Amino acid sequence: MSDVTVSRIERGHMESLSVAVVRRVARVLEARLELQLWTRSGDIERIANARHAELVESAIGALVAAGWVARPEVSFNLRGERGVVDIVAWHADTRTLLIIEVKTEVVDVGELFGTFDRKRRVAVDIGRQLGFDPTVVAAALLIADTHTNHRRIHEHAATFGAALPDDGKRFRAFLRRPSGSLAAIAYWPFRHPETVRRRSGGVRRVRRCERQAPPSCPPFR
Repeated sequence: MSDVTVSRIERGHMESLSVAVVRRVARVLEARLELQLWTRSGDIERIANARHAELVESAIGALVAAGWVARPEVSFNLRGERGVVDIVAWHADTRTLLIIEVKTEVVDVGELFGTFDRKRRVAVDIGRQLGFDPTVVAAALLIADTHTNHRRIHEHAATFGAALPDDGKRFRAFLRRPSGSLAAIAYWPFRHPETVRRRSGGVRRVRRCERQAPPSCPPFR
């Protein structure tokens, strides 16, 4: 980055800078850059928060059904690290603590892993402040099951695979029977499958020519 650009940032003249440049500066400073888009009614933020809450609700439903104790939105301020964990889950029989980060969309991969790694580093302390004494700490990144997220993760498949080698199948098996360590990424529906009613049978009219089915999704399903 040129000295002119750095000087412009230091003087607060950032109107002509791209978001990519500002993100690079924030990353070097170990700071988090948050961009918010507002409308007159604030609908964008409201909808985004609602979708995130819906995804968290779906995941908690699956955890509770599998015998876990789940705590949403757990804040922490430990060893200089602060933030909020979307879900902290506890399995008493195996003394397993599970840290879950929930994302409705994948935007900045570097920021995503930076934030998630900070939470994983203090996971044991987070569990203890909730009264848990874990012998095993697991972590999972749940991504909303959308075509856009599939595409974004497929573009960075090597990075995600190296950081989170376990897939969605392993994650779901782990929920049912925790065993060993876990570092997983899994696509997750907005509604838990058990809460979705099946459509009733009957005659259904279809057009003669239908669009071809989309290609199979990338890994981590």
